[in-house]
Amino acid sequence: MKPVDIIVPCYNEEESIEIFYKECTDILRNIKDYNFNYIFINDGSKDNTLKIIKNLSEKTTNVKYISFSRNFGKESAILAGLKESTGDYVILMDVDLQHPPKLILDMMPLIEEGYDSVAAKREARKGEKRYREYFSIKFYKLINKISDVNIPEGATDYRIMSRQMVDCVLALEESQRFTKGIFEWVGFETKWLGYESEERVAGTTKWSGLALLKYALEGIVGFSTAPLRIATIIGLIFSGFSFIYFVITLIKTLVIGIDMPGYASIICFITFLGGIQLIVLGILGEYLSKTYLEVKRRPNYFVKESNIYKEK
Repeated sequence: MKPVDIIVPCYNEEESIEIFYKECTDILRNIKDYNFNYIFINDGSKDNTLKIIKNLSEKTTNVKYISFSRNFGKESAILAGLKESTGDYVILMDVDLQHPPKLILDMMPLIEEGYDSVAAKREARKGEKRYREYFSIKFYKLINKISDVNIPEGATDYRIMSRQMVDCVLALEESQRFTKGIFEWVGFETKWLGYESEERVAGTTKWSGLALLKYALEGIVGFSTAPLRIATIIGLIFSGFSFIYFVITLIKTLVIGIDMPGYASIICFITFLGGIQLIVLGILGEYLSKTYLEVKRRPNYFVKESNIYKEK
């Protein structure tokens, strides 16, 4: 039987874990010739998430867990799960059941056809606010235009990957990770399956508007240098305008004299130019901060306890 590891990041998901495990188990028992194992990653939860996971691991042999020393974020949880996976195939999915387990029934035959990855993309979103859906669509359009990777609109982390692809993903040792982009950057043939996102089975989303904005910036800065080029172009354009304005001012001064109207317009222009300069400095700061964090080479996470390590 082929081993398949299911990686499940968890952060304050005490209400969802047992429901998730039961539904997955009910569905996966219909798939023959595979041995499914779960790797739950407790990402520094403040509730009873770890306790529930540990209880599950004591009742069954196919549940493993990794618990972080604090909350390091979903990207670190995904990385930890991938590093500890050993199966021929690896499935990555959320615990809140917005990634429907029944989709695995369609994924398994496709991965056996020779695809390196079978991934899910949302075609409809239940219960999601309109403005979040709107900005999500705009984000995918933007990053696909300015970067070398092509991430389909509605792409999620929910996917199954071959061992070869997982090993290539792990070969990228960058600490500031944007997994959706990494999956596409490493290449390999991916089959996309559309699905309708369900509402959370329990609890509330941990992704605030600010967190999503930060995540989007990580993706843009991590997989494109276009903002730096745009900053350069803006600088050249305004330098050209400034030179033209200087020439016009010099000619008027020589022809008309020193006394010239336009104090208010000059102040507005200087203020606007100052704003542009701050934006450009902000763009440079984003790239500089990523370089600074990468150079420090800090670990992505620390493990406080795990039943995987006990077996080694």
